Amino acid sequence: MYSEIGIGLIMGFGMIGPGIGLGLLVGKGLEAIGRNPEATGKIQTNMILGMAFTEAIAIYALVVALILKFV
Repeated sequence: MYSEIGIGLIMGFGMIGPGIGLGLLVGKGLEAIGRNPEATGKIQTNMILGMAFTEAIAIYALVVALILKFV
């Protein structure tokens, strides 16, 4: 019983941060592209790289939740 509550808390708290981070990252990236369209390539490359690192945090939370469920 407690493991299911733990899994829910891990996934809930583990996804809040990356969700907020991705929203801010994409919003600011699009704002920067709107202000300086000539730098779209550089901004987009850095934005996608930042999205990958932010999404990795969510994947770590998923891995911890799966370990808790099956071990």
